[in-house]
Amino acid sequence: MVETNARAHLYPIGVDPADIDFMGHVNNASYLKWVQAAVIDHWRTLAPADAVAQHLWIALKHEITYRKPTFLGDDVIATVLLERVQGARAFYETIIKRGEEVLAEVKSSWCCVDAATLRPARLARDIVQRFFPAEA
Repeated sequence: MVETNARAHLYPIGVDPADIDFMGHVNNASYLKWVQAAVIDHWRTLAPADAVAQHLWIALKHEITYRKPTFLGDDVIATVLLERVQGARAFYETIIKRGEEVLAEVKSSWCCVDAATLRPARLARDIVQRFFPAEA
């Protein structure tokens, strides 16, 4: 199913000293950690508790475009947008910003799995609809 009216989810990011590399800015691997935390927080915030307990998400692919370096002490927010759900797959865009400055843009795809069997699982339509506001 294709959705177009995504509900944005804001996720504050704390830049830790361990995120800083030898060049004095955030290491690329930290962006992956942030995106995973932001997407999972998005799921846990909007999905019903029983769905959260019954489903897990596995990252399949991340495509990151780095725009500007991030530094210790920066006030960083990730904006998570669920672009669409197709079968057991979900496609996300996450924009990481410092104020109005875009630091990184991330396209990612995820697979929903049943928590008990670890097999791919489709989400019920009513759960998917929680992530997209009703059209006016």
